[in-house]
Amino acid sequence: MRLSGLSALLVALALAAPAAAQNAGQISQVQAGAHCPKCNLFQAELGGLTLKGKNLAGARLRQADLSLTIMNRTNFSGADLRDVEAYGGVFSSASFTGADMTNASFVGTHLDGANFRGARLSGVNFSGAEMVGAIGLTQAQLNQACGDAATRLPGSLRIPPC
Repeated sequence: MRLSGLSALLVALALAAPAAAQNAGQISQVQAGAHCPKCNLFQAELGGLTLKGKNLAGARLRQADLSLTIMNRTNFSGADLRDVEAYGGVFSSASFTGADMTNASFVGTHLDGANFRGARLSGVNFSGAEMVGAIGLTQAQLNQACGDAATRLPGSLRIPPC
């Protein structure tokens, strides 16, 4: 009886365990250069890669490493980019339309021509970011983010210091 009780407990625990936090197959596909809209790329290691013009719309990239990546013209529309580390990345003409970028780090990134229309920028660190040609940015969005004296913004937009 005790063994069957223990077995039942183990089965119950296995069924209650959360699903895998990420999809290793999808991460491998993106690392190899594939498009992957709506993929689960949670905590993906994409740092240092060149992935230009990819479709990652609606993808879950939370806590992913995008440091030193080149992702020009990549579509991140509606993506979950919370807590992303994108230090020194190049995201020229990328679309962050409607993306949740809460608490992400875009320190020293190049974002010329990037579209931020409707993006959630709460807690995003844009210190040293080049954003002069960015579009869709509002002062209300930037008031939720932070930067430094080296952050370059379009027009008369300003960003609070970190």
